[in-house]
Amino acid sequence: MIRKVAVFAFNGEEMCFIHSLMNALDMKEKGYDVKLVIEGSATRLVKEAENEKRPFTSLYEKAKDAGLIDCVCRACATKMESLESAKQQELPLCDEMFGHPSMARYMDDGYEIIVV
Repeated sequence: MIRKVAVFAFNGEEMCFIHSLMNALDMKEKGYDVKLVIEGSATRLVKEAENEKRPFTSLYEKAKDAGLIDCVCRACATKMESLESAKQQELPLCDEMFGHPSMARYMDDGYEIIVV
């Protein structure tokens, strides 16, 4: 049975976001079914990732290219002024729980939740 993990990246501090990306990529490489959900202040980094000089940009692009970004929180991306960037990058947006992604949805699908 494949292990299923949903990583919720909430913290907008770069080092926390980098670790979310690294762990998601590592789990994928090890055969996990992994989904990355970008929530909270971390949604600001979706817009900042467009700047190739940011330390996390290459990891972000790897995660995006690997299809690991399951969704970006619509409410938080709006608040953090990164909603248009998420749309331009064609990232899925989630808003099923009062404008935010639902952890229960992932749990109901058998995913373990990790919050960073």
